[in-house]
Amino acid sequence: MALELRPNCERCDVDLPPHAEAYICTFECTWCRDCVATFPGRACPNCGGNLERRPVRPTSKLAANPPSTVRVHGG
Repeated sequence: MALELRPNCERCDVDLPPHAEAYICTFECTWCRDCVATFPGRACPNCGGNLERRPVRPTSKLAANPPSTVRVHGG
């Protein structure tokens, strides 16, 4: 099962295309670099888990494995 590659930051709702620098936790909560910089201990504010840089899906694989179009925004 591939990562969802969610299309936006859950806090500020900025667009995060598949090639963008984004951070995820084990539950795939997705955050932009600027928001992660404000999180105490750089921990996920939803679950408290560590955040890692989201891997970049090769362009050649996007057609067969498209990113999610479902926006998650908690404000």
